[in-house]
Amino acid sequence: MLISGKLNSHLVEIDNRATEMFDLIVKQLAEKEGITEQLKAQDQMAWVGAMNSIRNQAEEIINAEIIYT
Repeated sequence: MLISGKLNSHLVEIDNRATEMFDLIVKQLAEKEGITEQLKAQDQMAWVGAMNSIRNQAEEIINAEIIYT
């Protein structure tokens, strides 16, 4: 791919897919676990902890399905 000049466009495509998938997964997991703006206003530390956990889960999913395949 590097020699044919297609590597950069391929990497950009993967990055775009991973970013879109990450955003979708984070949104879905937050809704599933009931993480809302109301929780953010009431207990910011609990919200941060929950969102960090969700982001970590999303990263693991993306790495398994897109990056390392």
